[in-house]
Amino acid sequence: QVQLVESGGGLVQPGGSLRLSCAASRGIIFGINTMGWYRQAPGQQRELVATITSLGIGNINYADNVKGRFTISRGNAKNTVYLQMNSLKPEDTAVYYCNLFQRGVPYWGQGTQVTVSS
Repeated sequence: QVQLVESGGGLVQPGGSLRLSCAASRGIIFGINTMGWYRQAPGQQRELVATITSLGIGNINYADNVKGRFTISRGNAKNTVYLQMNSLKPEDTAVYYCNLFQRGVPYWGQGTQVTVSS
């Protein structure tokens, strides 16, 4: 059984940085899978932020509005995923959710709040 736990959210000023972490705290992730980050702003639907696969160096996908500012990476054990967020903007404010997609099954973390405000 896989359980995802996020951490690293908080309140930062525009232009600041945060690093989100997600770990598979229950079970071990094997095989080909995709991990990523999604976010949901107040009154909005959940949207993709970035994803990375377990193949090779990883196939990486970013939402257009975070390209050049956010960097997704995976730990050596492939059961962790990170999101380095730089040059944060107020519109980045959202609850950020870690996602694992493996063997056709999605798993979600509980979410961590990121607030970007002066």
